[in-house]
Amino acid sequence: MVKHIVLFKLKDEAPADKKLTAMKEFKAAIEALPAKISVIRKIEVGLNMNPGETWSIALYSEFDTLDDVKFYATHPEHVAAGKLIADVKENRACVDYEI
Repeated sequence: MVKHIVLFKLKDEAPADKKLTAMKEFKAAIEALPAKISVIRKIEVGLNMNPGETWSIALYSEFDTLDDVKFYATHPEHVAAGKLIADVKENRACVDYEI
């Protein structure tokens, strides 16, 4: 099994209401993906509630193989979900590891 963890930092200069709307839309879109992308075993998105931290969004997901992660990453539905935060995203960090 491969665990896929992604953190997103949003731009400080982006308006708070625009960031919150983008975050909520992104969360809903990502969490709807298992019905559209069969290789996803588990997925969840957490919106950071601690304003003292750097990262705004955490995405946690599980797949059978790294090839499944790659399939998910390039799937049009996933790409469309990513565009929901594109205007407010500053940075992204990712780790994929096998257990």
